Amino acid sequence: MDDRRELGRFLQSRRALISPERAGLHVSARRRVQGLRREEVALLADISVEYYVRLEQGRATRPSPEVLDALARALELDDVERAHLQDLTRTGTVIPRRSAQPERARPELVQLLGLMEKTPALLINYRMDVLAWNRLAAMLFFDFDAVSPRERNLARFAFLDPASGERWVDWADVAKATVGALRLAAGRYSDDEALATLLGELTMRSEAFRNLWSGRDVRERTHGQKRFRHPLVGELTLRFENFDLPGVAGQRLVAFSADPAGPAQAALDLIAMWNAPESTRPATREA
Repeated sequence: MDDRRELGRFLQSRRALISPERAGLHVSARRRVQGLRREEVALLADISVEYYVRLEQGRATRPSPEVLDALARALELDDVERAHLQDLTRTGTVIPRRSAQPERARPELVQLLGLMEKTPALLINYRMDVLAWNRLAAMLFFDFDAVSPRERNLARFAFLDPASGERWVDWADVAKATVGALRLAAGRYSDDEALATLLGELTMRSEAFRNLWSGRDVRERTHGQKRFRHPLVGELTLRFENFDLPGVAGQRLVAFSADPAGPAQAALDLIAMWNAPESTRPATREA
């Protein structure tokens, strides 16, 4: 994934989204180009057209912080896009190659998940591998125990398993968020061979993934709502919170909750009682 032209491709994708009228530029009635031209971005960023062309062509890959800030303003990038732009200029120089050894969840985190008896929760990394989970999370998503560690991946589930379209009511939104998070990870961990393998597989096997990936959108979801469709209780809407774990790059705890007095909580309680384990030991698993 160490592609020197990725910076330019990202810049191209962002300028295509901004109309000259929105940028405050005068345009002629005969204009056929959608989005901004290269020279217009250069004008807005107060840099030379030649230098901007070199950036898009991959012949200049280390712009100064001042240039990056000017480009971010000209292209109206949000905070996540700004961070991604900076990651692309550091490709291959800051983030070390990731080990081929499989990641493990700390035993203390596995135990914590087991104590969250009424809260679906799981531990994932930036590749969206599910590293640990509790019983409610497995019942909400899919049976992680029944598949190989390689298949315990939420991106593979979203794009390669038809069941995901039934499980997630708003599948299209989940798909966009998934691709946006993977695009962000690809810029940040450009030397990760396992991530490159995952992206290659999804690109080869999923047309939906290919179409979304070509848009080069980046997203980072820290909280929000997700609607599930469960065979036992039907549709339920849950809030989710993502907690980045200190000391472990890219791992996060994802927990789901509902209004204590609402129908979603009643549905969760019913799911929790369904096939409840007879023993009293924590019902958790780790990859």
